[in-house]
Amino acid sequence: MKQTSGSAHGDHVVVDYHVCLPEENQPRFFEALFRYQAAGVNWVFVNLADSTSPLEMLVRRAADLRRWIALNPERCVLVEKPSDAKLAKETGRLGISFDVEGGYSLGNDIAVVQLLYDLGVRWMLMVYNTVNALGYGVHDEVDRGLTPFGYQVIAEMDRVGMVKDCSHTGYRTARDVIDASTCPVTLSHSNPKALRDHPRNVPDDLIKACAGTGGVIGICGVGPFLNDANDVSTEAFLRHVDYVSDLVGPEHVGIGSDYCGFDPEWLAGLFVANANNWPPGFGYGPDMRFMPPEQFPEIAEGLSRRRYSDEAIRGILGENFLRVARAVWK
Repeated sequence: MKQTSGSAHGDHVVVDYHVCLPEENQPRFFEALFRYQAAGVNWVFVNLADSTSPLEMLVRRAADLRRWIALNPERCVLVEKPSDAKLAKETGRLGISFDVEGGYSLGNDIAVVQLLYDLGVRWMLMVYNTVNALGYGVHDEVDRGLTPFGYQVIAEMDRVGMVKDCSHTGYRTARDVIDASTCPVTLSHSNPKALRDHPRNVPDDLIKACAGTGGVIGICGVGPFLNDANDVSTEAFLRHVDYVSDLVGPEHVGIGSDYCGFDPEWLAGLFVANANNWPPGFGYGPDMRFMPPEQFPEIAEGLSRRRYSDEAIRGILGENFLRVARAVWK
């Protein structure tokens, strides 16, 4: 990370808490993750799957990524405990963890939570946009909250040490998750609804509730969630950082870019094949813009220009999410 304010950007963990690779397990896409390292990021969370992806797909994806990491030990490291993130930074390697967007792959089997954790999954969404066995999503007309099975999953995630995440999750379901939690909850890639009224964004009271658990809100770099102009400039992104920082404090702000731009053709096909998850009229589609990894240095510089303290900058760029990992992972 290019230094902009003393040592604030030189010796700490810098993380993108949510990155989406194409579902084709090809080394060229795995290699593209090093764009983050070139931009000064030393830890990324890679989405294994979302929506209605079956468990077998998640397992195979995790196996392929784990093998690729093992074959490149001088360049990257699997981050399975918080100290691994620091090790990646200290040894100049890219740290990689996994996430899963939604509990669909669990079916009705609570034991799968432990399996996913053992594979390297360190946070999981409750619901991805539309209803599953755990609860309801942001695009459901009715949100009845967590199901009885959803409450069981929350307890199991706490037991194994997996972070519960409420991006994409319906408002009432998200409140149920937060109210039932005994440890920090995250909104991995969500923006304030007060700045951009979109179903994927969250109201102030939900931001405050998440922060109240000790959690972190990861600002998302997807154009339609930032503004109605599909603008992913650093200034557009920092408006959302400023808003959440003013609302709950910079110690509860991070970056979850949701970058999906590695393969535009794959992404366009995904939108077409899953229109139920991405209904028309909300900016979804092949024209969606994503803030690329190369903007991380600009974000750091922008925070410095805005006179955030060194401590706040370190937190926003990665240390806040590391704090959550230390509090939850086992």
